[in-house]
Amino acid sequence: QVQLVESGGGLVQAGGSLGLSCAASGSTFSIYAMAWYRQAPGKQRDLVASISRIGITYYADSVKGRFAISIRNDKSTVYLQMNSLKPEDTAVYYCNVRDTDDKDYWGQGTQVTVSS
Repeated sequence: QVQLVESGGGLVQAGGSLGLSCAASGSTFSIYAMAWYRQAPGKQRDLVASISRIGITYYADSVKGRFAISIRNDKSTVYLQMNSLKPEDTAVYYCNVRDTDDKDYWGQGTQVTVSS
């Protein structure tokens, strides 16, 4: 199994910024894509942003222009820069990694809370 460890969550005021990192460790695997999802209470887990191994990015409409996803260094770490945060961004954020065998790995989640 692959361990994904998220960091960078916390409490921030509306209009502020946070950066989330997700580092993969454990079994060796080939990364096809990395992504961030989020889940608010009473709602399903939704895709926030993703990036493929060749650098193709996707952003949910709700975060376009505010969030930026990138892959760092050895391509085992995915980073999400979140700017101009809004209270509706409050959720548990989950890191997702897909390998070349189309297997998904998930982090445990990190809480992001945006106050008014």
